[in-house]
Amino acid sequence: MLAVLVLHAVAALLAPFLVRGLGNRALYLLALVPGGTFVWALLHRAPMSETYPWVPHLGMDLALHLGTLSWLMLLVVSGIGAVVLVYCVRYFDRGDESLGRFAGVFLGFATAMTGLVVSDDLLLLYVFWELTTVFSYLLIGHKGQQAAGRRAAMQALVVTTAGGLAMLVGFVMLGHGAGTYRWSEIAAGPLPEGSAVAAVLILAGALSKSAIWPFSFWLPAAMAAPTPASAYLHAASMVKAGVFLLGLMGPLLAQAAPWRPVAVVAGVVTLLLGGWAAMRQNDIKLLLAYGTVSQLGLLTVAFGAAGRTAALAGAALLLAHALFKAALFLVVGIIDRRAGTRDLRELSGLARRTPVLAAIAGLAVASMAGVPPLAGFVGKESLFAAFEHGGTTDRLVLIALVAGSALTVAYGLRFLWGAFAVKPGVPEVAWKKPGRAFVAPAGLLSVAGLAAGLGASWLDRVLTPYGEMFGGEGEHLALWHGFGLPLLLSAAVLAIGGIVFATQLHGRPWPRQRIPQAESVYMRLMSAVDRAAVEVTGATQRGSLPFSLGIILVVLVILGSSTLLLGGVNWPAGIRLWDTPLQLVVGVAVVASALVAARSRRRLTAMILVGVCGYGIAVLFVLHGAPDLALTQFLVETVTIVMFVLVLRRLPIRFSARPLRGSRMIRNVLAVATGLVTSAMAYVAVGGRTATPISADFAEPAVSYGGGHNIVNVALVDIRAWDTMGEISVLVVAATGVASLIFRRSGALQRRRAEQGTQPARTGSWMRAADNPEARRQSIILQVVARLLFHTIVLFSLYLLFSGHNAPGGGFAGGLVAGLALTTRYLAGGRRELNAAAPVDAGLLLGAGLLVAVGTGAVAMVAGGQVLQSALLDFHLPVVGHLHFATSAFFDVGVYLIVVALVLEILRSLGAELDRQHDAATREEKRALEKQKEPVG
Repeated sequence: MLAVLVLHAVAALLAPFLVRGLGNRALYLLALVPGGTFVWALLHRAPMSETYPWVPHLGMDLALHLGTLSWLMLLVVSGIGAVVLVYCVRYFDRGDESLGRFAGVFLGFATAMTGLVVSDDLLLLYVFWELTTVFSYLLIGHKGQQAAGRRAAMQALVVTTAGGLAMLVGFVMLGHGAGTYRWSEIAAGPLPEGSAVAAVLILAGALSKSAIWPFSFWLPAAMAAPTPASAYLHAASMVKAGVFLLGLMGPLLAQAAPWRPVAVVAGVVTLLLGGWAAMRQNDIKLLLAYGTVSQLGLLTVAFGAAGRTAALAGAALLLAHALFKAALFLVVGIIDRRAGTRDLRELSGLARRTPVLAAIAGLAVASMAGVPPLAGFVGKESLFAAFEHGGTTDRLVLIALVAGSALTVAYGLRFLWGAFAVKPGVPEVAWKKPGRAFVAPAGLLSVAGLAAGLGASWLDRVLTPYGEMFGGEGEHLALWHGFGLPLLLSAAVLAIGGIVFATQLHGRPWPRQRIPQAESVYMRLMSAVDRAAVEVTGATQRGSLPFSLGIILVVLVILGSSTLLLGGVNWPAGIRLWDTPLQLVVGVAVVASALVAARSRRRLTAMILVGVCGYGIAVLFVLHGAPDLALTQFLVETVTIVMFVLVLRRLPIRFSARPLRGSRMIRNVLAVATGLVTSAMAYVAVGGRTATPISADFAEPAVSYGGGHNIVNVALVDIRAWDTMGEISVLVVAATGVASLIFRRSGALQRRRAEQGTQPARTGSWMRAADNPEARRQSIILQVVARLLFHTIVLFSLYLLFSGHNAPGGGFAGGLVAGLALTTRYLAGGRRELNAAAPVDAGLLLGAGLLVAVGTGAVAMVAGGQVLQSALLDFHLPVVGHLHFATSAFFDVGVYLIVVALVLEILRSLGAELDRQHDAATREEKRALEKQKEPVG
């Protein structure tokens, strides 16, 4: 079964290329994939199970199981899929550029549907369930330029996805109650506790997928899809997924009280409303669409009844419906392509001009109406028998089934009359005779419906194991059960349906439904959601950063405080305010700096006070015995201050007159509330710990496995190297984004690279680019100090890089120190001095750092270990002596290069490029002023 899924997936990926190279004929080759699956399924009868490891840490496997009902669905999905692909060769024009995409998506859907019917794990089933939703969305919206197609695709996506999410919750509840997500194991045991709610949620997913009322409206709208997609998705496969799920889970979940009444009532309502609506349609494709809705209601009643006879009837009707409805859709596609219209008011006389096509359609309609000896008759008569001996409720259901089946006969005759009959006063449409290859797929499906009816005894033998899962006694599938009520009802259905059709045909208009349309409810609901989204976005996202941040903090305070006060939180017994009085002193300094910063009117003053807060936090790290965190905090705070200074040069010295006093008070209160809530949440989270922290076990593997005594650094580059890999990747993306925003002018990037060449130093100058105006404006003392300290700071950064495995430091801290060294050169000599000190493109340096980090993991994998696994190497050098080295140091080198490149990018974007833009703007203003001073004339 896994090989079948892989083969389908490979065919889906290759389909666009095959169609591009071979044209429409490639579909014959692609049809071999589902066709081969059909043959394989015929030769390998159920039951069959396969299991492959998938996510072992979560206990999830690729568990596949082929039961009797799954086997039947697999035959439908693969067999009709192959026939429809052959049909598409003639349906699509030669050279149609969209055919490759259609074929790929079509086979992708076939893959998902195949996986759905053979999945034994409920979570795996849900994955394939949602994949069918995505692929059907793409197929319905195949013609993306048409608004109707886009709207119908979105409608189907929203409805079926919402139902799928409800179903997922039901699966989780069911699996949690049973202790396993294997359906074969759940079905073998007793009904888990809480299954009533799970059953309702699963029903919501199944009913929405199969377009059962009140979710019926999405299916007729989905007729915007190409007709082959309608024949496959909306007649044979996807809409059957819901009723398939009802049939699969019915033997167990029917024991839950809501299952049978919800499924049967919803099915009866859908059967009647769908048939009623079909009688009003003039588009023969829409007529079949509403007829499909009605027939899905019939199938829902059969599987939802959860009885032996009804289940067998449902399985037979599932096969019969797939055959006759797919055939009818293919007939509609032929008429649409050859006559140019699907309006039954414009079609006349096609039975005389294409008798073979009319015969094919007649055979399919006869099966749909339940005419013996076709498959539809076998299934429908058995369904009547299932409700023959029940109580009052079953008799009411039986009456509804008869009424719905009579409507089926009526709209089936309306289809034949509308498509093929001679209509007085209606001119015959232009007709292009279809080739045999175009007609053959529909004919094959219609004849298969006849064969299935004649082989009812064989069908009974292969489907009986499924019926026996429901227990009890019941009828068998057969063409002849003798004279009885089911046979009498079958004859009555044909007679009533014929009378209803004849009555409408003689001029009596079919009345409208008085029941409110669910589609209007959906449209109003979606409109309300869109309106609410616009209003909420307009109220909360005004383009003001303080306002947006305030909204976020208000939500944090409300949710956090309500959880702390009303969520039954267990507060720790005692509160230890400090370990040493020095912590209190530092804490008071941090709080005081924050309060003064909030009241400051000058931007630079506020920034310095915020920096004091950060340095105070670093001191607290030192006092708590975390030197690595303290060193990193000191360096990050310093780089942040530099970045703020670079930006503040382009902003006014003071804050604006606003916010007013009242607004400032609100902000202060919100800030204090946020601090109190977050502190309380952190305190409760730490105090509520019951398990031993995982970091308690880091000390021993840090030495034996990572080869270092600095647990923090070993954790970053070895134990949790994947986390660090993700973080540095984000840094690379962020740096690239910043540069792209700042260097937005055309040619700015090229000018920046041109300025990065090494410039010769003048004799007696302290700076390498001392001949530039920016350096001449700076203090000579600053230039001397910068030049004297630069190399020392760089060497110190390298020391931190290589000593970080056993002492405070590491690639991140070392990179920040090197970045500060470059910052001193920039502050002393401007952008030209920075380019002279670091004549390298920051983007290349970012890429090199990421390459080194990723390469370290790749080398470990090539060497036979796990990705990012380090090795411990010991050398004895003649002069140096014994050398202990861990290969994770190379990963740290990559981190070092990325941090250096990040600081360099910040200096060149927020500093150098903003300076250049400011200088250019100043020169432009001077030229404008000079031009204004020039005498006129």
